[in-house]
Amino acid sequence: MHPLTDALMDDPIIAAVKNEESLAAALESERETIFLLSSTLLNVHDIVARIHAAGKRAIVHIDLVEGLSSRTIAVDALVAACGPDGIISTHPNLIRHAHTLGLLTIQRAFVLDSLSLDTLFSQQSLCQPDFIEVLPGIMPPIITEISQKTQTPLIAGGLIRTKQDVLSAMNAGAAAVSTSARSVWKL
Repeated sequence: MHPLTDALMDDPIIAAVKNEESLAAALESERETIFLLSSTLLNVHDIVARIHAAGKRAIVHIDLVEGLSSRTIAVDALVAACGPDGIISTHPNLIRHAHTLGLLTIQRAFVLDSLSLDTLFSQQSLCQPDFIEVLPGIMPPIITEISQKTQTPLIAGGLIRTKQDVLSAMNAGAAAVSTSARSVWKL
């Protein structure tokens, strides 16, 4: 278990940011963890430095850093560029490599049908992430099914817009939720 796992579950609402305006709001919020969902090799250092300067954790969605590939050297480049606390990725090879470097790892999975659900379980067993982020996060029966089949804590992400969405996801077995809805950050 990664040392940040408990800290993340103690503050289970995660601010997901995609632009400067939402980053500024997240830095001012009480949320302790920020998912960075948009950056480039040219600005990721400055953004992560701002998040750390605010005393928050920076989890970078490495697949969405413009200028990086899905090869494992991308993890090394990201660590050298900005020193994130963790990464999010849909690529098991990046999750495995980031894990060996001591980063918190989150495997993101878009659950669209039974095939994607099966793929999630096979990838999860290969890469052993610290968390699985399930999108969309407004599918309580699927969250329950996944949480019953794996010991890996779940994060519900995508389309979480209300307090009821948060409660439904958490009651279904999610350990945390990620959302870009600023009103939810205030819960």
